[in-house]
Amino acid sequence: MNAYSDNLEAFKQRYPFERWRAYWQQPDEQQQCNEIEQAFDQLLAELVALGPDATEAEKVACFQTAIEATNASDGIIETGEREDLCELTNQISVAAGLDPAAYGDGEGLASEWRDW
Repeated sequence: MNAYSDNLEAFKQRYPFERWRAYWQQPDEQQQCNEIEQAFDQLLAELVALGPDATEAEKVACFQTAIEATNASDGIIETGEREDLCELTNQISVAAGLDPAAYGDGEGLASEWRDW
């Protein structure tokens, strides 16, 4: 692996999902949490596969896919979770070489497509 890949993969250690599972006790909540985690796992995998020299448009498309996938879990995403996801998305975008302030009226890539 290289520094770009290592930096992106390291985000899995910063995920908020285990913390969420501690207070989301219902099976449907657990399933939705799993689906959000899978969307972010896929985002990281796609960014790693593209590599650091991918175009901005290619990278942004990966974020769009991930954020749109999280929209299906909108019912369980409240203020704290929204803040966690926006922060995580912004941190990943920086690691991928994107400036979050350039998207979503300065709020980051999640704000381009999120329903939560």
